[in-house]
Amino acid sequence: MIADTPPPPYYAVIFSSLRTDVEAGYHETALRMLALAAEQPGYLGVEGGAEGLSITISYWDSLEAIRNWKQVAEHQIAQQKGRTDWYTAYKTRICRVERDYGFEK
Repeated sequence: MIADTPPPPYYAVIFSSLRTDVEAGYHETALRMLALAAEQPGYLGVEGGAEGLSITISYWDSLEAIRNWKQVAEHQIAQQKGRTDWYTAYKTRICRVERDYGFEK
């Protein structure tokens, strides 16, 4: 599903990752992080896909909202578990969206 974001400017956090073979707790935690992020002030939506390289893009109304999300205790626990168990590599990029446009039938 394509996130229904407001008119720019807003911010995108792009999380690209490569998984390990460890499955224990991964999917439950991923779903919980999506739900928890949606509860945070400034959250605007999320998009993602996976086929070897997983990419999740979350949208936020400010850099402050992104910093606050990073500090949520449950999110920090999930980040640590990702580093120790679930990912062989990841990269997070934070971008300001200056323009967006699309098409829909």
